[in-house]
Amino acid sequence: MKSYIEAIDNLPDEFRWPLVKAFEIFREEIADTVKKADFDELKAVVADLAEAQKRTEQRVAELAEAQKKAEERLTRLEITVQELIEAQKKAEERLTRLEITVQELIEAQKKAEERLTRLEITVQELIEAQKKAEERLTRLEVTVQELIEAQKKAEERLTRLEVTVQELIEAQKKTEQRVNELAEAQKKAEERLTRLEVTVQELIEAQKKTEQAIQRLTQEQIKIKEELGGLSHTVGYRLEDEAMKAIPKLLKQDFGVEVVGRLKRDFIEISKNNYIEVNIFGEGRKNGKEYVILGEAKSQLKKRNIDDFLKKVETLKRHIGKEPILLYVTYISHPQVRKYAEEKNIKIYHSYEL
Repeated sequence: MKSYIEAIDNLPDEFRWPLVKAFEIFREEIADTVKKADFDELKAVVADLAEAQKRTEQRVAELAEAQKKAEERLTRLEITVQELIEAQKKAEERLTRLEITVQELIEAQKKAEERLTRLEITVQELIEAQKKAEERLTRLEVTVQELIEAQKKAEERLTRLEVTVQELIEAQKKTEQRVNELAEAQKKAEERLTRLEVTVQELIEAQKKTEQAIQRLTQEQIKIKEELGGLSHTVGYRLEDEAMKAIPKLLKQDFGVEVVGRLKRDFIEISKNNYIEVNIFGEGRKNGKEYVILGEAKSQLKKRNIDDFLKKVETLKRHIGKEPILLYVTYISHPQVRKYAEEKNIKIYHSYEL
């Protein structure tokens, strides 16, 4: 028992104390059985029951022999538990199944404690009965017989425990094999991750180059937009210049309006330091009535251009003080756009009319 307890001392606390408690109780049970075998106290009280006492001693001796066999099994159990301790040191994951087994052992121990409690009560009753009469000694014999039956059950429990421990050892071997397989899989996963890291790094470098290329393209695009914007302004200004030369004659021809002075491109102040640009601006007269001429020029006229122009005119009306003559100069316009402009009292002149 001493060597077994020393082996148990190597276990973690959560496993060591339930095992120590179980085997201490079991040892006390055996010790109590041996003490009862002497019956010294019973001999002093009941001298005339010596013959019955001898029969009791014989039965107790048989119980001691059974106890000896139990000790041998316990020794084998100590060896098995020592092997379990060595396996415990190899991997923390194996503790899970051991916890389940020990929990089952604890449950079984609780049942053993309940049986031992009943046994203590029975032995106490036996002592009291032995002091009173021979009939009580008969009940003691019955009790000892029950104790023998309990010992047999204990042996059966030990056998089942040995089987459980053996199954635990087999499960432990399988766990070791799974751990090895997992380690191999982990190694392969690390190799794949290494390759993935290299690929990601290459992608990062490629992304940097792509971003640099995009930046260059963006700068080139900005330059192109600026050039196109300058070209658009050039085309628009040219159209406006041609229109300003031809519009006076066209207004005289179409509306009987005579342009006063010259048409120009100008900014009209609508509030302090706030101006609106007008592509074509000038004054006109018809039958003694003064008009202001407002016009825009677009290479390709759209409906939204007319709407924008009308918004601008609404703002300018509050500052010019004269009835406006509205016109638009363009290279090309869709029939629906021309119809929309006509509905808004805007005269469209195309470049080929100038």
